[in-house]
Amino acid sequence: MITNAQSGTHVDEVAPGIYRISTPVKDFPGGFSFNQYLIADEEPLLFHSGPRRMSPLVREAIAAVMPVEKLRWVGLSHFEADECGGLNELLAVAPKAQPLSSRVAAMVSVDDFADRPSRPLADGEVLSLGQARVRWLDTPHLPHGWDCGYLFEETTSTLLCGDLFTQPGADNPPLTEGDILGPSEAMRGGMDYFAHSEGSRALFEKVAATEPRTLACMHGSAWSGDGKRLLLDLSDALDARKAAA
Repeated sequence: MITNAQSGTHVDEVAPGIYRISTPVKDFPGGFSFNQYLIADEEPLLFHSGPRRMSPLVREAIAAVMPVEKLRWVGLSHFEADECGGLNELLAVAPKAQPLSSRVAAMVSVDDFADRPSRPLADGEVLSLGQARVRWLDTPHLPHGWDCGYLFEETTSTLLCGDLFTQPGADNPPLTEGDILGPSEAMRGGMDYFAHSEGSRALFEKVAATEPRTLACMHGSAWSGDGKRLLLDLSDALDARKAAA
């Protein structure tokens, strides 16, 4: 469903009750997209606010699914403009909304930046949204940021995986079963955004242990399939490039 014809922003359900909001950026070399994910439940959650200048588009897209003022949580993987640039604009229109982040993010950035106190989550902590249950996974420096982490929605086995599998292109399908590792590795080859921490393999194994069936990527298509296998394949690809360097 297109929610803004001028920008091309559109909303698509990629798992039961989970909606991908995507805005294409066609003037980026090769094209690009910024995605947010809305879990529509008793306590609705948006993962990634999007950049501040996209705030009107994100609010318009949320409103196509549910009243924006009912938003309860605005989550972020790590502190970065496309993760939380529009956070305060959302808090301004949703009176009960709070930021949701790792404890580190809350301590070093979010509680200073946000207009409302955050709800920090410990590693492995579960938050009920109603029907949905999200579990926080600390993943420092994977792919980047001391404060980085992901949310795993347990009832649909959806991993909100942030910048992992970042894909180029402005017109990717909302959900695919095709190859996203190849395009994401090709993009990383020209613009490496991974921190390459020594602990990356253990973190990949930790995240893969959730056995996700849907990967909700922040840039490019969401993906459906054996998420455990694909996450370990990405870890293998990083190890192979490191060994070849």
